Amino acid sequence: MGRMRAAVWKSDWFLGLAVVVFVLVLHALTDAISGLERRFYDFSMASSARVPSADVALIAIDDASIAKIGRWPWSRDVHARLIDQLSAGGAKTIVHTAFFFEPQTDRGLEQLRRIAQTVAADPELAPNATLAQAFKDAEAALDTDGQLARSVAASGRTVLAAQLVPGLPLGRPDGSVPAEVLPSTLEDPGGVLPATSAAAWPLPALARGAAAVGHSNFIPDADGTVRSQALLLSHDGRALPSLPLAAVTRQLNLKVPEVRLDASDDSVQLGRLHIGTDGAAVMRPHFYASREGRAPFTTDSFHAVLAGTVPAAKYAGKLVLIGATAAGVGSLLSTPVSPAMPSVEALAHVSSSLLAQHFITQPAWALGFSVGAVVAVAAYLLLVLPRLSAPVGAAMSLLVAATLLVLGYGLLTQASVWVQAVLPVVVLVIGHLALTTRRFLVTEAGKEEADARSAESFRMLGLALQGQGQLDMAWDKFRRVPMDARHGPELMDNLYNLALDFERKRQFNKAQAIYEHMAGFDDGYKDLKTKLKRAKNLSESMITGAGAGGPAVPPTLKADGEVEKPMLGRYRVEKEIGRGAMGAVYLGRDPKIGRLVAIKTMALGQEFEGAELKDARARFFREAETAGRLQHPDIVTIFDAGEEHDLAYIAMEFLKGHDLSAYSNPARLLPVPVALRIIARVADALAYAHSQGVAHRDIKPSNIMVDIAADTVKVTDFGIARITDSSKTKTGVVLGTPSFMSPEQMSGRRVDGRSDLYSLGVTLFQLLCGRLPFRGDSMAALMYAIANEPAPDIRTIKPELPEALANIVALALEKRPEMRYGDGRQFAADLRAVAAALDAQRTAPLPKPVEELTQPPAPSGMEPTLKLPTRTDLEGGPSADPVQNAPR
Repeated sequence: MGRMRAAVWKSDWFLGLAVVVFVLVLHALTDAISGLERRFYDFSMASSARVPSADVALIAIDDASIAKIGRWPWSRDVHARLIDQLSAGGAKTIVHTAFFFEPQTDRGLEQLRRIAQTVAADPELAPNATLAQAFKDAEAALDTDGQLARSVAASGRTVLAAQLVPGLPLGRPDGSVPAEVLPSTLEDPGGVLPATSAAAWPLPALARGAAAVGHSNFIPDADGTVRSQALLLSHDGRALPSLPLAAVTRQLNLKVPEVRLDASDDSVQLGRLHIGTDGAAVMRPHFYASREGRAPFTTDSFHAVLAGTVPAAKYAGKLVLIGATAAGVGSLLSTPVSPAMPSVEALAHVSSSLLAQHFITQPAWALGFSVGAVVAVAAYLLLVLPRLSAPVGAAMSLLVAATLLVLGYGLLTQASVWVQAVLPVVVLVIGHLALTTRRFLVTEAGKEEADARSAESFRMLGLALQGQGQLDMAWDKFRRVPMDARHGPELMDNLYNLALDFERKRQFNKAQAIYEHMAGFDDGYKDLKTKLKRAKNLSESMITGAGAGGPAVPPTLKADGEVEKPMLGRYRVEKEIGRGAMGAVYLGRDPKIGRLVAIKTMALGQEFEGAELKDARARFFREAETAGRLQHPDIVTIFDAGEEHDLAYIAMEFLKGHDLSAYSNPARLLPVPVALRIIARVADALAYAHSQGVAHRDIKPSNIMVDIAADTVKVTDFGIARITDSSKTKTGVVLGTPSFMSPEQMSGRRVDGRSDLYSLGVTLFQLLCGRLPFRGDSMAALMYAIANEPAPDIRTIKPELPEALANIVALALEKRPEMRYGDGRQFAADLRAVAAALDAQRTAPLPKPVEELTQPPAPSGMEPTLKLPTRTDLEGGPSADPVQNAPR
């Protein structure tokens, strides 16, 4: 029995039921959930797109009016003049919200009346009709209450405000309804309407002439915000309408006694207008939000209308409310759309809600909706949620909550129906959190227990794998054992021994990772700090491919533990001399013959995988094979190629000197004959390569090494070359550096050796002029210029150059390949002929060696001297970033 009770207490359905009961009790005893309901009500109200009735307008007693007319309260003849103007302008209903409860008597009026009485009692003065009329005129001018009463009566359309004090009187209220106000009241049905205990009424003379009298009371909610108004208030057996209800009655050409309270459907009937209320004639009006900074109602200044700046005819046929909006005058109300709304504006919102039938209702089914939603949510929590996984349950709960809120929002903004959708959402949220938290705690407790059992299993499995020599798998198992006070001390010994095994295999980077893992738990363990420092030094001395984490060649250890220089194949690596996107270039030495070599490496495994890796490896060694079969004094020599520790490498001739980009600057140009002979040697080298079926495809200054003092020229980097008769070569593949590419190469057409001669012509142009023949602000502009625009004549830049040389450059830069040099040997012969002619004319000194230059500038569009193939090179794409290499 005890176990059954425990099972019930711990079950999901019991917890879900407890949450539902808790939320309902919380809702009944506190205002917390009701407050959330009201906030959601306000949000929906402020988001509604409804617009107020165009028949409602406001005249504001604002700060500008007080500044021009005088301090408040004004003389009542001022109000009388405005009522006269509005009546003459055709306003259908005038609602004045100011309180005229006390008479406004001028002191001179009393004195004038005493004088008039004295004159009337004097037999000699009494018969004087002129004097008597003067007294009457003066009395009328000083009697502002009388003037206002006459204007109100004359208009026949003015509704005045009364103020009632809510509260159920213990006996009879203080004062009955005045006889002048009785025509504006209804018979109290008794026990239905909100009761009042006291009242302040307009002056009798004003009330007698008014079209109706209405109360201006609002009913704030528990949070102080006004969301409703009682359309009828009970006072001493009579029901007094609100100002908006009295005004709308007048606007609809009805009288207040025609208002009916229908208890059968909780509504107030006004002609054919059925106003939904709560059964006690309390209505929830729609409050209209401002849109794009514009107030919902047309509002004019009192003084502007009184002075005629705003014509009174503007209000013809409208319901006009007059009230205070100035600071310190009148009262401010908190509403769903404003925290401080003048009461006259609030009355305008209510009036518009009545005329446009935008009032908010709560029909009988609204309560059923809320109850049904709570029951449905409870069923979901008890029966459905416990059977769902955590992600699916979260998504389902979010969907249900969003559906309820969207439904409540839509009903309020579109159908003016308020259903309490927040209560079931709160039940859902709290229930979901409670159930998922319980599930998490139970699951975590079980997980901790399972982890404790599995930790020892992982440790024992790691020891077994280590004994079999499977060190990587052993490290993976040890890493799964938590480094805590329970398992850490014993695991430290196991990890230390594993790190030593990795050191014995010279895998120092893995030993370093284990030592760092151990240091996070106890960096004072044995000689851990010394071991970690040594492993870090050893791992940093390894050769890497594209980055620090690339495949490495382990260094050789001496007996004392010091590191010797590493080996790549049969070559000892001396130092790194360059680095590119996918690998590095090292200075190496062949220990057997002492020859220095440049070793280009590439970490293929980091950039490719699967079939792509296989193809990349084949392309890499095809490059070595292609370049290796070129044996020419002016082409760099390839000695060896291989792969070691996932690092592919090519050993090639180590070159001294500098590339031609150092002599492409206008300030450091070579003498013309020297430049011509260098380019002629490159043309001969290309002619040889073309005869072997190899096209370079990336001829540019940075791929031509020169040592002027030693008179050597070497064409380097056939890294993106392809065997021209190979079936691998396809059209549509763009290779090369944009500024030096031929038109056919730029368009992706099949190319041959004539494309290299075009690129060599661009190189010659730059060496002679210090600039490129084609330039553009963008890659598209550059490509267009190369494909369509003729190359400029070098003599427009260097007039001193001979015409024969200009013709050679122009021929090399022809757009159509068939019009260009077809053979590099002819190109070279023409260049040497011009160089010989120039030598016969003059002898120019050579420039200073490049070593003496201080930071020699590299021309725009050049790349580093040590160019490495990129992944795109291996895949058959451009060898350099087009934007980076475009001329500026």
